[in-house]
Amino acid sequence: MGREAVVERNTKETKIRVRLELDGSGRAKPDTGVGFFDHMLDGFARHGLFDLEVSVDGDLEVDCHHTVEDTGIVLGKAILEAVGDKKGIRRYGSCILPMDEALVLCAVDLSGRPYYVSDAQFTVPRIGDLDTEMVKEFFYAVSYSAGMNLHFKVLSGSNNHHICEAMFKAFAKAMDMAVSYDERITDVLSTKGSL
Repeated sequence: MGREAVVERNTKETKIRVRLELDGSGRAKPDTGVGFFDHMLDGFARHGLFDLEVSVDGDLEVDCHHTVEDTGIVLGKAILEAVGDKKGIRRYGSCILPMDEALVLCAVDLSGRPYYVSDAQFTVPRIGDLDTEMVKEFFYAVSYSAGMNLHFKVLSGSNNHHICEAMFKAFAKAMDMAVSYDERITDVLSTKGSL
């Protein structure tokens, strides 16, 4: 049995089911009803080598806010559950990822303490059918539900699609590093003895 989790969350606004396997091969089945968001989740799974299934029935007749934010909440919970007791994992991960003119740094710490910092700014209100202000809300929700420090720095970039996609892919690579095992780490990587 690999490190995996299935998390469901049902509210009056969204019905969400996420299945995440950390030791996967990059297979993704995102179905959120928001095409560009599905594209980003597919990139996250593929580049992090996670197996990810996301099914969302959201109130898209209102807008994409609840769908995207609530998916972040559920994905964060799935990460927290799948990573387990954190014994033997690297805990920290980072990536500086280029995508054409865009260059994005992402760093994560699976510390158990939620914190989100990002300087990403977009110059258009939407990319496809995703409101760009929801990029922050998604990653904020993931970081707080998973109990992780999550930082982004956009080092360069002018194309909004490239910046956003580089963020998701850099997050994938940083997460892959953070959840990977290091044989030198025999317990949790903390002077406190727990995370």
